[in-house]
Amino acid sequence: MAVTINIRNFYYWYTQDVFIEVSDEVAAEFLDDMRYEWAYQRRTFYNKAHYSLDAGDGIEESALACYDDCPERVFGLLERYCDLCHALNSLPEIQGRRIDAHYLLGKTQTEIAQSEGVSEVAVHYSIQKGLAAMRNFLKKI
Repeated sequence: MAVTINIRNFYYWYTQDVFIEVSDEVAAEFLDDMRYEWAYQRRTFYNKAHYSLDAGDGIEESALACYDDCPERVFGLLERYCDLCHALNSLPEIQGRRIDAHYLLGKTQTEIAQSEGVSEVAVHYSIQKGLAAMRNFLKKI
């Protein structure tokens, strides 16, 4: 049985609603991932990791990363993040997916090539071309 989901709810770089049909198992994985992320945020807050002085094990450090004394700097970082999301979203789907997998998910170009059934060279050139397109997009802003 197929379930219709809105990709925009799961991927931050989608700026418009995109509905796709997926199997029940895939929909369940998406929901589990959302629950895991929500539980992580709640756990961070519950354990007072958002203001702990002991920021060495990662949970406090990730919570503190978004806090800063200067609101202008925080706003600037937020603007830069939005610009990067728009630049990534402006790419063709394949380039965007490969850049996301390489830089955000930490996959190697070899892993991406194997999972897509293409050559490493194709993945490399696609990523380089996508980065150049993102650079040009960001220069226009």
